[in-house]
Amino acid sequence: MAVSIDRVYQKVLALANKEQRGYITPQEFNLFADHAQMEIFEQYFYDLEQRSRVPGNDLDYGDIITNIEEKISLFMLTDNITGVQQNGEFLISNDVTDVYRLSSVKITYSGSNRRVVADEMRVSEIDKYENSPLAAPTKSSPVYTKFSTDDNPIKIKVYPYPITGDTVTVDYLRTPIPPNWSYFISTDNSALFNSTDSIDFELHSLEENNLVVKILQLAGVAIKDPNLTQVASQKEISTIQQQKQ
Repeated sequence: MAVSIDRVYQKVLALANKEQRGYITPQEFNLFADHAQMEIFEQYFYDLEQRSRVPGNDLDYGDIITNIEEKISLFMLTDNITGVQQNGEFLISNDVTDVYRLSSVKITYSGSNRRVVADEMRVSEIDKYENSPLAAPTKSSPVYTKFSTDDNPIKIKVYPYPITGDTVTVDYLRTPIPPNWSYFISTDNSALFNSTDSIDFELHSLEENNLVVKILQLAGVAIKDPNLTQVASQKEISTIQQQKQ
């Protein structure tokens, strides 16, 4: 399902070098490739939010929301979180270093084989609910708050506080691994593809053309060729229009 880093690189070079527009070094390409992958990845969430407001197509293959969710699902992982503090706090970023977005928190309290999904609650509201006789969090209906500190981007606090023997599990989206077009120098001083050390794009295979377009846009700015940027932008507009049909 991944997108070949070498296929994208060769396409980008072919289009960028057309009519002597300039050369993109492997180092520049890798920087552009990482930026393009993250831009497309982050766009998924914006598109999903926008599309969720519009009724979907009953046919899955024609349902844009289903397609976006399929692309996002490639990055969904589940992991147990350790390192609980006395006040129920967990340092998510310490245990899950590649977390991009937290999806859900589940707790299995000791003495129970039932894993319960905790509801997320705003930090500003937790005191009101915790002190309410009817709405206070319980082991059968736990909640959590999410916040960050300077030294830890993602922390959660679970109510009731888990103790030793309890299990906290998180579903999360991980950050895509930066792509890398690795190479070695040949006898004629040209860069040749090194498949052993290269890292493909992790996006869905359908994103190959989008990656080429976005990298070309960045390359056009780098080599100061407005024509290349314009061509890439026109291709991007054409692709978006096709997707909306």
